[in-house]
Amino acid sequence: MKLHQSDTQKYQTVTGYDQTGVEINAERYNYSLVVLPEMAPRAWDAPTFESLTVEHFDVIGADDPDVVILGTGARQRFIHPRLTAALTLRRIGVECMDSQAACRTYNILMGEGRKVALALIIDTAEQGNG
Repeated sequence: MKLHQSDTQKYQTVTGYDQTGVEINAERYNYSLVVLPEMAPRAWDAPTFESLTVEHFDVIGADDPDVVILGTGARQRFIHPRLTAALTLRRIGVECMDSQAACRTYNILMGEGRKVALALIIDTAEQGNG
């Protein structure tokens, strides 16, 4: 699905997504990544939902977002609270949703000026099963 083009290209905006990847400012990514409004997207070493660890969320917490939107792939899945306990203690919210909803939600929150982090799992093994 293509999303509308943003007038504010200084911010990292999701401009499209499908089962195999995501576009940030019209640049395609086919691997898991972390996106923040004012930082270039970066690879996130989280190849599958099942591989998530506390360390994956510590990496995101270092950016000190207000909220983390976790895109869990083709379907919404919920992580165990122990994985995000350190973020919760710092009052950083974590919301889990399917990746398409996560992309839309990120764009809305980013457009409102929130310090939001989008953490997307692009699971290449899931792509054939989505």
